[in-house]
Amino acid sequence: MSWIDIGSIDDVPVRGARVVKTAQGCVAVFRTAADEVFAMSDTCPHKAGPLSEGIVHGHKVTCPLHNWVFSLETGEAQGADDGRVPTYPVRIDAGRILLDGAELAKRTAA
Repeated sequence: MSWIDIGSIDDVPVRGARVVKTAQGCVAVFRTAADEVFAMSDTCPHKAGPLSEGIVHGHKVTCPLHNWVFSLETGEAQGADDGRVPTYPVRIDAGRILLDGAELAKRTAA
């Protein structure tokens, strides 16, 4: 893995998200109430809603456009909805958020 420092955990609000713009597209970085961090594509597969503007609850995010719910851990749509959002390995080291650049590079541009 090739880790890229994308900022401090304090840059991401609790139960919120921030967007990291990459050459391959936008990645949403989410922070849970328990200070866990997850990264996934910022685009909902349903109507291309910005997931970074959704509501974070537990290990899930709800799309702000049509209320689709996605697992932050797997990217899978929850409930009756069918779809998946690409997720990316992320970790915290000394308060810094590190995103796996090797996995990100595998992503096709949107």
